[in-house]
Amino acid sequence: QVQLVESGGGSVQAGGSLRLSCKVSVNIGGTACMGWFRQAPGKEREKVAHFYTASRERHYGDFVKGRFTISQDIAENTLSLQMDSLNPDDTAMYYCAADLRLKYCSGETYMYWGQGTPVTVSS
Repeated sequence: QVQLVESGGGSVQAGGSLRLSCKVSVNIGGTACMGWFRQAPGKEREKVAHFYTASRERHYGDFVKGRFTISQDIAENTLSLQMDSLNPDDTAMYYCAADLRLKYCSGETYMYWGQGTPVTVSS
């Protein structure tokens, strides 16, 4: 079992920034990919970004538009999501996820999930 614990969520004004962190119970390098997802009330879950651990290739949802950066801290074995220029549409519960299977990395059905950290952006 891979355990993921998110932190760093909070409430910010539009235009502000937050940095989310995900503590991972196994070496991130041993996963195929990791990702950040979000879900707002009444909306479908959507992928914010994902990261292939071998190639270090990063992918972002179209709505990100350069505002977010997914990265890993090798020393701390954590996954981060730096979010800048936040707007109210970014309000959601943000989840860290991991998968050991390359074939699932491009999708949204990752194997392991954290409990989420809430982000609220006010206008």
